[in-house]
Amino acid sequence: MHSPPPPTGVRHRVILVTMLMAFVLYLDRICMAEIVKSLTFLQDTSLDKQQIGRVLGAFFFSYALMQIPAGWASDRFGARPMLTLYIALWSVFTGLTGLVSSFGGLLAARLLCGVAEAGAYPTSMALVRKWIPLTARARASGMVALGGRLGGTLAPFLTIWMVLTLGSWRFSLWVNAVLGLVVALVFWRVTRSEPVEHAGVNAAELALIGAESHRRPLLARELWQALGACTRNAGLWCNSLCQVLINIGWGFLVTWLPTYLVEVHGVGQLEGGRMLTCVLAFGMLGQVAGGYFCDWSTRRFGLRWGRVVPISTSMVLCAVAYLICPFVHSAWVLIGCCAMVSFFTDLANPASWAFMGDIGGRATAVAGGWGNMWGNIGASAGALLIPVLLKMGGGDGKVFVFFTLAGFFLLAALVVLPMDATKKLVPVELSGWKGE
Repeated sequence: MHSPPPPTGVRHRVILVTMLMAFVLYLDRICMAEIVKSLTFLQDTSLDKQQIGRVLGAFFFSYALMQIPAGWASDRFGARPMLTLYIALWSVFTGLTGLVSSFGGLLAARLLCGVAEAGAYPTSMALVRKWIPLTARARASGMVALGGRLGGTLAPFLTIWMVLTLGSWRFSLWVNAVLGLVVALVFWRVTRSEPVEHAGVNAAELALIGAESHRRPLLARELWQALGACTRNAGLWCNSLCQVLINIGWGFLVTWLPTYLVEVHGVGQLEGGRMLTCVLAFGMLGQVAGGYFCDWSTRRFGLRWGRVVPISTSMVLCAVAYLICPFVHSAWVLIGCCAMVSFFTDLANPASWAFMGDIGGRATAVAGGWGNMWGNIGASAGALLIPVLLKMGGGDGKVFVFFTLAGFFLLAALVVLPMDATKKLVPVELSGWKGE
């Protein structure tokens, strides 16, 4: 008697290529922050600091604004065609950025990049939900986020290297554009919107995934019902508010920490860049560990508390690390504390992503876009808040800043407690839309 064939491993290839997508996503997102410092860019564009700031900020404005519409498009037309389109579009717009020199042209190009990238993570959440079993979703979410963190960490070095080696900031953008188009082609070939659509998936893998029959896509008229469901879901509000608070606290690391190292600890810019890389590297470790931690927690405590425990405990530990920061005299001890913040922030991330996949059903990408939108609002608010806190703190400004950031993390640990992944976005049929 022959034993049944083991499950095929197509789901692993889907996650791997989605990680590659996230890597390119952050490569194209972060590169402009380094390009605007280059001599060739400044000579070609003649922009002042205020204009450069607007060009850099334009991306995040359109990125946050388009999270929900881009997520809905993936729920409506499928993750495979839409994410392939998103990758191709932001790659084209990245290449076009290298063709313009005026303030208006650069502003428009970065706005368009933000629009195209907005659907990446919401669509990734939908892919993870459809391709990965419930007990492994947090690990898969952590691996996708790891791809982004790796791209964000390497982007400054790769961008600077390309600008210096190729002799122009424009060439570096064109290389990124070509790389992105290649990734879009690979993504299209490897993935399918549903496991049942992939010829390489056998019955054993479908059973392992728990794949369901093809679901009816989320129609345009149902988007408003899905948004209404988002506004009424208490757990999603808890998750969203938590993301706002987390990103205010974490945002300090990537916006003001380099300045703090220079002004308070007398660290040189080059050494400060290396220190920041160390801090972000610990975040990459947190993404991987967080996936395993959340999946273990879910098996141990069930779906309700299994998603809450990793987030809440991580937030408390982030707060403790920030409370130590203003009292250390060594720059490397400070970096150790900030590395703890980076690690535990990212340790919580897979649980947050998995939660949105748990409750979303046919509107998973919409739910993911909703949460990601609020997270980006928090990151933007954090960058603006730090100077205000320094002024409010007077002579003890740095103590006031770190204590306030610690307070945000403690508040995040509390607001996430009512979050319940067992309560779906739409628990009953609503106006013909059955939330699954």
